[in-house]
Amino acid sequence: MTKKAFFITGTDTNVGKTLIAAGLLVAAKQQGLTTAALKPVAAGCEKTNEGLRNSDALLLQSVMTQSLHYDQINPYALEAAIAPHIAAQQEKRSLSVDRLSGFCRGVLSSANFTLVEGAGGWRVPLNARETLADLAKNLDLPVIIVVGVRLGCINHALLTFEAVVRDGLAVAGWVANCVDADMPVLQENIESLKVRLPVPCLGVVPFLAEPSPEQVAKCFEQAALDHLIQ
Repeated sequence: MTKKAFFITGTDTNVGKTLIAAGLLVAAKQQGLTTAALKPVAAGCEKTNEGLRNSDALLLQSVMTQSLHYDQINPYALEAAIAPHIAAQQEKRSLSVDRLSGFCRGVLSSANFTLVEGAGGWRVPLNARETLADLAKNLDLPVIIVVGVRLGCINHALLTFEAVVRDGLAVAGWVANCVDADMPVLQENIESLKVRLPVPCLGVVPFLAEPSPEQVAKCFEQAALDHLIQ
């Protein structure tokens, strides 16, 4: 079976990238695929007896089929919940695309369906010269954009799409994640995005008070899943 891998980015921070990624992993598993995921850089980790742990990385670990050590999933765990390059500076650590790419490549061929989740949006810095977009470019992965459906989402989505394409990568599709329970003209915004983004909408996830990956997995269109995994 062909092995597929994608880079998950978002239109901003707190748009539900991890939840959508976890839902995609569950949906792929339901299709009979082996799955794996990486969160190469995570800022906002808690101290545990086993070291720093990030809730997003732990969620991905809990739903993937492959048995990976936490450090394989999240090689750079940073304690402060701030921009990763600043958190790394504070901890006197250095982030680079070369190092992150090396960690990622060790996992990318381990499953039929693999996701690499970024941090924040497309242009989040890693250091003075590189961003997480450079990691996606180095790995040459098609991109899935998670659109946080709230006021301003159309502009953010179009700018993100344009930036990804300008960087030379394919956009495999996008997911509408309704993060605002009181979003006005919700359906009109989603339809506006469908008209303006020339790639498939993989699914629309309604606002969920207590979301789970299993609930999200039900929101993806079968044709969209076929588009990704075939």
